[in-house]
Amino acid sequence: MNDNKPDNKPDSEAEEKDPQFATTLARGIDILLSYRVGESLLGNREFVQRTGLSKTTVARLTHTLTCLGYLRHDAKLEKYRLGPAVLSMGYPLLANMQIRQIARPLMREMSVQTGGAVSLGIRDRTHMIYVETSRSTDRLVMTPDIGAPIPILTTAMGRAWLCRAPADERESVLNQIRVKDPEHYQRFYQGAMQAMRSYEQRHYCANRGEWSSDVYGFAVPLSRRLDSNLFVFNCGIPAVNGPYAAIEREVAPKLVSLVRSIEVMLGFT
Repeated sequence: MNDNKPDNKPDSEAEEKDPQFATTLARGIDILLSYRVGESLLGNREFVQRTGLSKTTVARLTHTLTCLGYLRHDAKLEKYRLGPAVLSMGYPLLANMQIRQIARPLMREMSVQTGGAVSLGIRDRTHMIYVETSRSTDRLVMTPDIGAPIPILTTAMGRAWLCRAPADERESVLNQIRVKDPEHYQRFYQGAMQAMRSYEQRHYCANRGEWSSDVYGFAVPLSRRLDSNLFVFNCGIPAVNGPYAAIEREVAPKLVSLVRSIEVMLGFT
């Protein structure tokens, strides 16, 4: 599994069963989701390889997306860059998340206190996506950034989402992971289940380096959905900051307290 980007393949079975499913629209979104971190230019050949679509279909879609501003064509290189329309499309979503404005000062304070990064995320298919982050250090090998996807089974944030998600939604996501990447599922499923069992006593989930050996992660979900999203807060601490047990004793209670404070501010209690 490529942990740097979410899987962009629609559920083919859902397509076949749903007469309202707009296949052409889905294919166009597949094109936009083909880019990976560090890639600024892709050509039609790469789009064909990553989406499984025919050359003719890809050519038609890239032309249309360029006309609409979602792609920009580099005629000299015969490749495409993502266009500004992609960024403007996501802005209303972020701007309307009131929780980001409420949580930002508390996240900043905790990141300074702990010497790590405090982030907020929501689920997108089989990954969690950062929607806000505050970090006091660049010592993290993989520094969180808004829009960055991280895997569910191997991260504290993903495991915390599994703990709070409704059973049917959780099982659906786990099944998608199992089908799309059986090896990844087989390797990390039991660890995720253990984290869920521990959550009942500790009220937080942890990651001791399964995703990145250089980072210890802790995560706490909101107690209920907000604006149809299940938000999860996490805190990543560089492993060089000290032994795991000592970091856990300091950071986990602070994160639980931060989330409870935000819930009070949101009127949850």
